[in-house]
Amino acid sequence: MQIFKNIFKKEAIKLADFTDVGTDIHSHLIPGIDDGAKTMDETLDLIKAQYALGIRKFVTTPHIMSDFFKNTPEIINGGLAEVKNTLKSEAINVQINAAAEYYIDDGFIQKLENQPLLTFGDKYLLVEISYINCPDNIFDIFFKIQLHGYKVVLAHPERYPYWYKNFEMYQNIRDRGILLQLNINSITGYYGGGAKITAEKLIDQGLIDLIGSDMHHTKHAEAMERVCYEKYFAKVLQLNLLNRHI
Repeated sequence: MQIFKNIFKKEAIKLADFTDVGTDIHSHLIPGIDDGAKTMDETLDLIKAQYALGIRKFVTTPHIMSDFFKNTPEIINGGLAEVKNTLKSEAINVQINAAAEYYIDDGFIQKLENQPLLTFGDKYLLVEISYINCPDNIFDIFFKIQLHGYKVVLAHPERYPYWYKNFEMYQNIRDRGILLQLNINSITGYYGGGAKITAEKLIDQGLIDLIGSDMHHTKHAEAMERVCYEKYFAKVLQLNLLNRHI
């Protein structure tokens, strides 16, 4: 992939790569079950792209949303087995496991109460919330998750615009034992200026616990190439990221 097509390419200095990250803990690589990879060929292309950037271990996290992506552990683990078999047959030497990215809605609360949830590492549970409105009872929900023995990881906090002018919310969340996972492409401006500015502030204040690609398609892979030239990528790598211990 070409990062730059103009004279700026000559001026760019690569500041870091992903070899020091350890594990990509947020991606959508199981084909055909959510809005991520559509085919196994696309899955392989995305994994190869990240391999070239230094990633050797993946926790892929398909969406589970009551109204849209009605995935179950059986669906996810079945798809994971197919991916593993294909990687083996193609002699692609990476490790891949699966958890899920749970959207907090009424269906999620029912799952929490009635069945084991898909986690990674030491019972880390990846969750996301609405981009439009923060649930009024979000701290009650987080606490309920913790009471069930899970360690809550909030996906891409920099992408929730209702907190841009309420930045103290991030510290409040962290103070309650919630971990924050940055989408690394946010520092390139991929998700817009607000997400980029917020991502930089979170890094500056040391509030990021994990980073992830949130890989869905080749545009995300191309953006990850640009990440290596961003000063805030070098800066986030100075934090004690949990990626290295998973």
